[in-house]
Amino acid sequence: MAEAEVLYGRGVLRFELPEQARATVVRKPSAPKLADPRTAVERALDAEPTASAPLAELAAGRTSACIVVCDITRPVPNHLFLRPIVDRLVAAGIDLGSITILVATGLHRIGDDAELAELIGDPWVVEHVAVRWHDARDSNQLVDLGRTQTRGTPVVLNRTLVEADLRIVTGLVEPHFMAGWSGGRKVVAPGVAGHQTIRTFHSARFMEDPAATQCNLDGNPLHEEQLEIVRQLGEVYAVNTVIDEDRDLLDVTFGEVVASHLASVAFVEELARVELPRRYSTVVTSSAGHPLDKTYYQTIKGMVTPLGILAEGGTLIIASECSEGMGSPEFRAAQRRLVADGPEGFLASITDKPLADVDEWQTEMQLKPLRAGTVQLYTTGLSAAEQRETGVEVVSSVSAAVAAAIERHGDPEVAIVPEGPYVVPVVR
Repeated sequence: MAEAEVLYGRGVLRFELPEQARATVVRKPSAPKLADPRTAVERALDAEPTASAPLAELAAGRTSACIVVCDITRPVPNHLFLRPIVDRLVAAGIDLGSITILVATGLHRIGDDAELAELIGDPWVVEHVAVRWHDARDSNQLVDLGRTQTRGTPVVLNRTLVEADLRIVTGLVEPHFMAGWSGGRKVVAPGVAGHQTIRTFHSARFMEDPAATQCNLDGNPLHEEQLEIVRQLGEVYAVNTVIDEDRDLLDVTFGEVVASHLASVAFVEELARVELPRRYSTVVTSSAGHPLDKTYYQTIKGMVTPLGILAEGGTLIIASECSEGMGSPEFRAAQRRLVADGPEGFLASITDKPLADVDEWQTEMQLKPLRAGTVQLYTTGLSAAEQRETGVEVVSSVSAAVAAAIERHGDPEVAIVPEGPYVVPVVR
């Protein structure tokens, strides 16, 4: 029997394919790794900024700075650029004590010291620079900037970012199943937004819009609101990175937040969207391994991105470690409602809400794969009770699940997407 693998936890999950299987492995096209990532970062900051002056010039005369970083759910190579940014800010005259690193948690949970050390990735930065966790529910951290003109979204943002003399957001540009692409403006909102803003973004009127999908910015209501929020905030700059399956750096940009983000999107779009000649009755994918497969909440992203190649009524098998279990209590409550009410009943219960309940939007996104076919989950991190709350079929063997799906559909063709939501397969 042939063997295949997908990313799982901090490694890979290997499984066997039956003899009759004809496997198509769906990966991003190979792109050269940057031979010297640190030099590439320095070049972006100093010599090749996008639609802005170099960082050193931007920092001259400023009295404070806020650098926003993503939380542990994004494998951003912070260790490559945080120290160079801080060094340039200090050299330009900003006191080290007036620089804050703000962790963009959105409505995710706040991590511990070990997690902070992992996501910052540089012991010197952890020791010498003030690092704060954003809390979307803490009104003392937040500033109300009014509402957007287009859709009336409340603009509530973290005070540290709003009041900083120099604002820099950092992140990873990858397909995002609602906002089109992550990174850039998304690090501002929902990254360091208040719960009112985040829950508006995730209401059904945004989520059910057909333009709110991966790899699409044109007419995407979430993207348009994010741009308007950034405009209300004012001057913002960004470091955007692109990484490969090995988490190595492929591209880095620095500059004005919107322009630098679009430059990174132009780069990654050629890699992330992979064209295939047909749909498949059996698709095997992952949640892209650690850190994205720490919870079932994050796993749902990996269920949505391959739907473009799943045949109607097909079987989608996803492997996700779920090392931290289901996710938040609010998400578990939404999943219980999904199991109790069914997909249509759950959707009916949220359609007219102006503000989504916390984390129920991920359950809403799970409706998409449930409508498309059968979803099966392989995991080693969920208890029996948690498995029942997933609302999908939990399997004990990917090998057996693939063999059964091939027999059930009478189709030996199998698509395997090892990197999960970081790859968006589409039919040519």
